[in-house]
Amino acid sequence: MAGLKQRGSIWYLTYYIGASRRVVSLDTDNKKIALEKKRQFESAQLREIDSPLPTRTSVGEVVGKYVDYIRTRKTANSAQKDVYYLRDVFGPICPQLEITSRKVTAACKKRPVRAGIDGRRRTPRLEVSHFEAISSADLSAFIALQVQSRGLAPKTANRYREILCRLFNWAASEGGYKLPGDKNPIDRVARYKERAPEIRFLTLTQIDEQLQALTQRPQLKTMVALLIYAGLRREELLWLTHDDIDLTTGLNGMIRVRAKTIDGRSWQPKTKVNRVVPISSALRAYLDSYERRIVPGGCFFPSPTGKSYDIDNFSSDLRRVNSIAKLPWTCLDFRHTFGNCSR
Repeated sequence: MAGLKQRGSIWYLTYYIGASRRVVSLDTDNKKIALEKKRQFESAQLREIDSPLPTRTSVGEVVGKYVDYIRTRKTANSAQKDVYYLRDVFGPICPQLEITSRKVTAACKKRPVRAGIDGRRRTPRLEVSHFEAISSADLSAFIALQVQSRGLAPKTANRYREILCRLFNWAASEGGYKLPGDKNPIDRVARYKERAPEIRFLTLTQIDEQLQALTQRPQLKTMVALLIYAGLRREELLWLTHDDIDLTTGLNGMIRVRAKTIDGRSWQPKTKVNRVVPISSALRAYLDSYERRIVPGGCFFPSPTGKSYDIDNFSSDLRRVNSIAKLPWTCLDFRHTFGNCSR
């Protein structure tokens, strides 16, 4: 049997587990509500089912276990993106969210503080006494503040909502935590209305201009040609090995985009599906003129130091050359160009 006890204006439930006495806050000052919660608790005990009372767990414990969970279920890159958003929401509240590899600066943020906002002000975090106390109002206010202070696009704001939705769903289902009312608080937070994306692509004249600007960088030129004429994503391009480029199959050859492990690092395509991309006659000319370098790991496009090309370093190198040539295009524009030309 359970009992009720009032401390100040709040009612508490008292019960025993063996010889140990437990006292749990019912988070209400209404006696009728407290009696109903007591009845539900006693009914659950008689039927030997889970207690209907919310648990009370530190935010760091829940978030830390969730990060461990997603690291076993997602690719390293995908899990790290989720960790970025969780760190932005809660701060480094557990070892799993701490940054140990580099110094944390304002440049680390995907979107810095908007101009006109005092950069010395403390970055807003979602701070509550325990995980189960996070309410829909807390989540809505946090996302709204991010949009206001950093000028986030609706798509990015909805990304925060998506990450938090997954966290609470996991906590309630697989994590074993009891949320108030068995409801995900993010469900009551409305999504931001997203605008139609602005898609850029190159014309035939602009393609020639882009490739001509890379004449002095033959490897970069071949890499950009692959992005334009094969429609590869950046990571797909940088993870290509010599075995993936087959110039003997089909009319002009084939590019095999497939999961692989190189030097202990595993990778798989974004869609989790291997595919084959035919090589066009235009692309074949660039591949035939490309002087391959044999490096450890077999990367088709190694970095200038002979190692695997880091995705950010590649984008930085391309941006530097294009900046000198006063060209605004990016890898995404090249992929859109392939999609437009293939119609």
